[in-house]
Amino acid sequence: MTFVALLFYVFAAVLLFAALGVVFSRNPVHAVMFLVLAFFQSALLWLLVEAEFLAIVLVLVYVGAVMVLFLFVVMMLDINVESMRRNLTRYAPFALLIGLLMIVELVQLIWRARRDEVTAG
Repeated sequence: MTFVALLFYVFAAVLLFAALGVVFSRNPVHAVMFLVLAFFQSALLWLLVEAEFLAIVLVLVYVGAVMVLFLFVVMMLDINVESMRRNLTRYAPFALLIGLLMIVELVQLIWRARRDEVTAG
């Protein structure tokens, strides 16, 4: 395994951890901070593929502007998270169905791409 591949796996793992932190964080401010971490990790992935401009734009635009706005709005609003979570469970079956459909589509796309690659090669 090359050093670049190792860096990719480390950055991707931290990115997945940060994305899960955004989704499952109970505190909205912590969720915004996890999103900032996710943006920095995706910028590092852009740097690995030598797309420096895209990495800099991602950090400046998203972390520098959009996330400051998100953090400002989250801290200014008094969000009652518990009342929102009470109604969340009734949407769980629909969310699981949509997630399952997305996984089936992803597996089908990968299978077709590999099948076409074998027949073309």
